Amino acid sequence: MQDVPSLVAAAREGRPRAVARLISLVEGASPQLREVMAALAPLAGNAYVVGLTGSPGVGKSTSTSALVSAYRRQGRRVGVLAVDPSSPFSGGALLGDRVRMSDHASDPGVYIRSMATRGHLGGLAWAAPQAVRVLDAAGCDVILVETVGVGQSEVEIASQADTSVVLLAPGMGDGIQAAKAGILEIGDVYVVNKADRDGADATARELNHMLGLGESRGPGDWRPPIVKTVAARGEGIDEVVEALEKHRAWMEERGELAARRLARASREVETIAVTALRERIGSLHGDRRLSALADRIVSGDLDPYGAADSLVRDLTGS
Repeated sequence: MQDVPSLVAAAREGRPRAVARLISLVEGASPQLREVMAALAPLAGNAYVVGLTGSPGVGKSTSTSALVSAYRRQGRRVGVLAVDPSSPFSGGALLGDRVRMSDHASDPGVYIRSMATRGHLGGLAWAAPQAVRVLDAAGCDVILVETVGVGQSEVEIASQADTSVVLLAPGMGDGIQAAKAGILEIGDVYVVNKADRDGADATARELNHMLGLGESRGPGDWRPPIVKTVAARGEGIDEVVEALEKHRAWMEERGELAARRLARASREVETIAVTALRERIGSLHGDRRLSALADRIVSGDLDPYGAADSLVRDLTGS
């Protein structure tokens, strides 16, 4: 068993091993998870959470690394959660955290962690919200959450970040993809990376046109800016940071930041509660109550919905 109070105190001092152990407790769904979260609750809530999403190959990791450099020049502590595909054998992340962002590996003001999706859909790991809370409580000023890069279905980041950045690149068909599956609805800032390639201006124009078609904004509403970058050379990254800061200021002025964080906490509670119920129901396999209800369904005495209602009442006592 881990000494949770000591781990939390060490994490607050910026010790990376303590942060790593706390996130490992989260990822492993440790029996001490509730103790960890209770200890972190009064310490979190200060970090600015930025999500980066986009199709594979648009340069999310390179852009994340460039943003880390920009924020470090401002003297801010930065946490990075890089969500990677899972190994089909070990369940772990296929890509290592420091392989892609080795320039920052020795910087004590940066903490980088790769997390495996472990089959969770939507581009994020199931433990990402709790891992963000660990980094927040550990004193990170900015937390960058880089999603796995699965394509159109990768919209969950919009519910987990204060600001969502959608990356595109010329020549990848991203303009067509952006018109689908709600990706135009989740972006607060759009970045056309690899802008030194042919077609970058056309991609930006097409994106701007699509955003105009999808607009239902009133006076004073936020209109997502489109920023062109060459992340590999750091070009345009300061403009991205400026756009992020403008969005943060707009949210704070309108009360939107508090509203997003409240909605995020509500979803997290709901997810935990539903998971706990699902685990209880899963343990009923072979249970006599389930068998008795199944017998009544087969005999025509009860329908499946009535059986499910009966089971829920039995499990919840209501």
